[in-house]
Amino acid sequence: MFKKPVDVKTVQRLSGADKKKLRRTAKERFPQASDADLDAILPPKGEITLAKYPNHALVYAIEGEFPMIFNIDARGHDLFPTVYALWKVPHLLPAFTLKGGEVSRYVIGGADLMFPGISIPPEGFPSFGAGQPWAVKVPGNPAPIAVGITTMSSTEALKAGLRGKALRILHYYRDMLWDSADGRYVPNEGFFEDIVVEDPNFVSTSQSPDSAEGTPEVTHESEDAAIDSSDTADPGVHNEAKEEITDGINELKLPEDKSAEQAPDEKEHQTLTTEEIDSLLDKCLLQALYTSIKEKDLPMPGSTLWSNHILPCRPPGVTLDIKKSSHKKLSKWLQSKSSSGLISAKEDKYKKEVILLGINRKHPDYMAFKPEKRVQEPVEQEKAVAESSVTKQLEVAEIYKPSSHVKPIFMAVEADMEKYYSASEASDVVFRYVEKENLVKPTDKAKVILDVTLCDALYKGAIKKGSAYPTEIHKKDLGSTLLNRMQVHHKVTRGTQEVIRKGAIRTIQIMTERRQGNKKMTRLSGLECFLMDPDSLASELQKKFACSTTTAELPGNLSGIRNSF
Repeated sequence: MFKKPVDVKTVQRLSGADKKKLRRTAKERFPQASDADLDAILPPKGEITLAKYPNHALVYAIEGEFPMIFNIDARGHDLFPTVYALWKVPHLLPAFTLKGGEVSRYVIGGADLMFPGISIPPEGFPSFGAGQPWAVKVPGNPAPIAVGITTMSSTEALKAGLRGKALRILHYYRDMLWDSADGRYVPNEGFFEDIVVEDPNFVSTSQSPDSAEGTPEVTHESEDAAIDSSDTADPGVHNEAKEEITDGINELKLPEDKSAEQAPDEKEHQTLTTEEIDSLLDKCLLQALYTSIKEKDLPMPGSTLWSNHILPCRPPGVTLDIKKSSHKKLSKWLQSKSSSGLISAKEDKYKKEVILLGINRKHPDYMAFKPEKRVQEPVEQEKAVAESSVTKQLEVAEIYKPSSHVKPIFMAVEADMEKYYSASEASDVVFRYVEKENLVKPTDKAKVILDVTLCDALYKGAIKKGSAYPTEIHKKDLGSTLLNRMQVHHKVTRGTQEVIRKGAIRTIQIMTERRQGNKKMTRLSGLECFLMDPDSLASELQKKFACSTTTAELPGNLSGIRNSF
């Protein structure tokens, strides 16, 4: 509803009577909210404004602060809280918990929530009906990230095997409604530009799979402590109580493997000192600079660097918390690395986020570091290959061969001129050349300076006479410009068969004709481009549609099929 920018039609203050009516409607809509909760999102002494949108949405906001409530039908009955309201009162709505932070990319990208992306509690889903408002949370983070409306009831969801759409998302973090607030903010350090992860400051035991393990132990200790602090004149009562509690705990069926695996991790995390965390941060950064960050990815936001590159380089089972380091904040840590000369970074004044601009690969720390090689287990690798061979029966890929235009670039980095390259591989070649010749613009790391060789490879013969040649190019345009100067081919693979042809892939042509009254005929051509046998397909279509089929040679050595219905 708020994916695209929409201009507000009118904004007006609510009268005292309208504010009371809105409060009564909100109380009916959110029965679990207390008076204090309603005071937090609809302060009695504050001014409430009503904004009307062209899409019939109404947004109620605290004047000079944040939007708190909206509805989608312009009638004021189906109220929904904004994420700002939920950050003040998280329990205002029941919430679905995602299976992980990676799923949040799709939700805050505007996609609806599907049942396979939801983490199912051990006790199962609570009962809910269709058309009810629900929030969306990330495990380990108490602040909701989206608000939506259920598409089916819990009974219908169980009948459908927990498949399909669970929630139609109406509003989410970073949409236009969130962005419309002048003082927009994020509730904790788990919120990044393109992903939401667990909050380092929040310890959750209710949303993790092993939460059932911790609860009985805490209950046991509290019961035991209560007995010890009471009058112990009758030791028999004390012993009987302890035996009953012990027997009750032994009867619980707990996943022993997970608890055994997690205990060392928690212990290891607790024993990390500030110096060890600082050292681990530096090690993960160097590992990421070596293995996953490429020149074409720069400039890169600090949040993307942290979530997509730093965190995946952690040792297994280790939690990396920037707040427990000596730097306390991600921005200060990146700026310290920039001061040391390892990287080049600056703060974006508009986004208020540190941006990674460049990497000094000649820095002593970078040259002395030896990256770790993480190899998957052979059994899992063979299983993945077996599964991919079953599912991928037909593969069509566009590939490129170096032409005479780009030959100097490939020769400079000792790349094979006879090899076929994918789009990403060809882009890597030109970025290797840029790195070798140090062509990144010092004042703007997002642009590349064109030397004579690179300029001729990209533009010689393509610029009209009399026009000036460009002197620089943006990094995001460099790869596509190079591909336009290479020879386009396509590769088709079906089972053990593989063929490479020059030019772009030809599509299958389907045409229909009407003959002799109501009789229709469908023509298919271009099947051989996809290694399909026309005669075999004609036989299958004849059985499938109960029709007559014929094959014939068409101009250009292509076979066609005629189906008569």
